[in-house]
Amino acid sequence: MHIQRLQPIAISLPMIKPVKMSFEEVRNAENLLVRLETRDGTVGWGEAASAPTMTGETHGSMVAAVHYLADKLTGMPVDDIPAIMKRAGQYLYGNNGAKAAIEMALFDALGKARGKPVHELLGGARRTRIPALRLIGTGSTEGDIAETKKRLAEGYVAIKIKVGVASPEADAGRARAICDAIAGEDILICADANQAWTPDEAIRFVQGVADTRIEFFEQPVAGHDVAGMARVAAASRVKISIDEGLHSIDDLRRHHEAKAAHGCSLKTIKLGGMQTVYDAALACEQLDMKVNLACKIAEAGVASAGLLHLAAAIPALDWGVSLSSPYLADDIVDQPLRLEQGHFTVPTGPGLGIRVDEAQVRRYTREA
Repeated sequence: MHIQRLQPIAISLPMIKPVKMSFEEVRNAENLLVRLETRDGTVGWGEAASAPTMTGETHGSMVAAVHYLADKLTGMPVDDIPAIMKRAGQYLYGNNGAKAAIEMALFDALGKARGKPVHELLGGARRTRIPALRLIGTGSTEGDIAETKKRLAEGYVAIKIKVGVASPEADAGRARAICDAIAGEDILICADANQAWTPDEAIRFVQGVADTRIEFFEQPVAGHDVAGMARVAAASRVKISIDEGLHSIDDLRRHHEAKAAHGCSLKTIKLGGMQTVYDAALACEQLDMKVNLACKIAEAGVASAGLLHLAAAIPALDWGVSLSSPYLADDIVDQPLRLEQGHFTVPTGPGLGIRVDEAQVRRYTREA
């Protein structure tokens, strides 16, 4: 079974409502789909979000990257995914989001050909129910409290509070108010600054939430500032997590050696694919670091299914899974993934276990 065609498709999906981040407000999901077709007619799908501030990739650059690689990968055997991705790396540096979408499509096609779900290709399922983490970021304390209570009523077992949108003291006050409002709930609570603060500002925040139930604080300072992360970690009772600062397993080890993080958020678009995320999770087990798996805001049902297969296969899942397809007003799969009692169920069909609605893909296709 060999690659016949690799097709990049730029899509723009509507959000249910805008999500306020530290540097931007996301109103539409600008994602890349990769449709891979083999010579025997098997079709595999992959997806990745454009994330200029995280991977340096835009909608247009991701489409261009797949176009550039398509003829160089055409004809290669689908059952040798490592060789295909090695060649992609030889011809094109970086562009990890685009490469992740290609690799996901390869896994989907190979799983369909073998009649196996992707998690079996990754080593087998260790769990089939995946604890769900929900982002909270309405822009106000009252809105965040209302949103949190709504999500807990839906069954979510973890929440992530977006901070870095105001002063450290104001955001600490908002985070404390949310914690107080759900004091009786047995859930995981974390916060994420998306690189918004200096080390001194981040230390003021962790001091302001030191006696709360916040379990971990994600990427308080710029991704390249490992020394700054280490300063915050040394001053914090709350565990510190890497996100934007993690683009390779070497980054993981560097943060660990510097005592700059207790855990990490693993994303396929940062690490270049599902296999590298799986390998990073194995490294976390060896380093005694906690793991959160996450989609970027807001990847649809294809990438979300891919993340669930990873969640099934990796050794530990300490800090939950952040799927982003629930933030979308519409999806491109015929049966969107659903939350049941605070957990998502891993798809069991061959490949990613989802069916892409190509009419929906055409509906949301945009010129990149």
